[in-house]
Amino acid sequence: MPRIAPVVPALLLTLAALSGCTGDGGGVDGTPGGSGLRDPYFPKAGNGGYDVTHYALTLAYDPGTRHLTGTADITARAGKDLSAFDLDLKGLTVRDVTVEGAGARFSRAGQELTVRPHDELPKGRTFRVTVRYAGTPETITDADGSREGWVYTEDGALGLGEPVGSMAWFPGNHHPSDKATYDITVTVPQGLAAVSNGELAGRTTRDGRATFHWRTAEPMASYLATVGIGRYDLRRATVGDDRLPVWTAVDPVSAKDAAPVLARLPEVMDWLRDNFGPYPFASTGALVEREEDATYALETQTRPFFPGTPDMITFVHELAHQWYGDSVTPKTWRDMWLNEGFATYAEWLWAEDHGGQSAQQRFAELYDHGEDEYEDMWDFPPGRPGSAADISADPVYQRGAMVLHKIRQTVGDDAFYDLIQGWAAAHRHGNASTADFIAYVERQAPDEDFSAIWSDWLYGQGRPAHA
Repeated sequence: MPRIAPVVPALLLTLAALSGCTGDGGGVDGTPGGSGLRDPYFPKAGNGGYDVTHYALTLAYDPGTRHLTGTADITARAGKDLSAFDLDLKGLTVRDVTVEGAGARFSRAGQELTVRPHDELPKGRTFRVTVRYAGTPETITDADGSREGWVYTEDGALGLGEPVGSMAWFPGNHHPSDKATYDITVTVPQGLAAVSNGELAGRTTRDGRATFHWRTAEPMASYLATVGIGRYDLRRATVGDDRLPVWTAVDPVSAKDAAPVLARLPEVMDWLRDNFGPYPFASTGALVEREEDATYALETQTRPFFPGTPDMITFVHELAHQWYGDSVTPKTWRDMWLNEGFATYAEWLWAEDHGGQSAQQRFAELYDHGEDEYEDMWDFPPGRPGSAADISADPVYQRGAMVLHKIRQTVGDDAFYDLIQGWAAAHRHGNASTADFIAYVERQAPDEDFSAIWSDWLYGQGRPAHA
């Protein structure tokens, strides 16, 4: 570099101050992180160049005006030398952005919030970006027609994220492959409660406002983050010999009908631990809203969401996801059957152990008459959904469970339970793909031939010729 003549101190200080205020200047030799991770079904979801380790979200919401104010403090690690990086954020108005306390330039294009820090972020550097934002959050219509994002309710709102709805209420790296820990603090009008994932770390009331601070110490994909705001009956209890904390939040309209199901949570948790191994999180529970507030249940981490009173099968399904989907999270949305196939097979196992159909009976029924119950039963294989609209369709759930049953038939009951418990332990708090699962199964049972299961049941088009 050429030598530069000395600058008088006063002018140098002035230029430095101006540079810090505008976010311009600074020698930046890195490259942009990249928008989107090229997911097979959601190519713009997530972003390249960095890994988020922690989200600290400070939110304030007024249901009367539907106005959300937020500050997102995001701690991340640069995966390469970064001159810029993207966050996913749909709607809302960004007020300002800082990186390591210095003002940063930013721009918006669709769901992309592009941040240009004053100085390059070198590879391996842990950095903090702070985004202040506000506005009326959007309700997103998913590819399959369901509603997610910020869903408005009779007395508040719900933040529902699967698959990409979380970007409607906080900026982030919104792809399941980037998991992080969370602190979520929400201030609401007094008389309402704010419920989120993890454990309640603090609750205060001041000047007619109530603040709830929830902490999730285990890694969580952003689509599993939730916020429920409403007039909930919020209760704490414990289950099991280890006195695992349980937080339940129930809308008063649903409280009476939901009580018998929630009372069976200790029984369900004991059964799940017996079948799938140690529970992977520091608390459990449920969030029960009014039936009309949403159209689907969701496995939000540590605290599954239910629209109205769940039946026992749905209750078991969403709690089973805490092992398969929440702790072991798919690497891409193409791997969705690793969530839904496992949770659906948990339904079959529950029925088998509680006086219902055996898993074999359910398998045979679906093979013979599945198309009568599910019109799209054989439309595509579970390992390769046709489009983003199909990742929550019946083949992913039902045929995904059938894949697991074929494995159980092949290896026998004892080896099967060892296998599924081992899978949950091997990828605890991490991510896994279908290729990882195939390799794992074949390592655990090297003397068995699974090729027909993979070719016919997992990836085969149409109804397999033989059950």
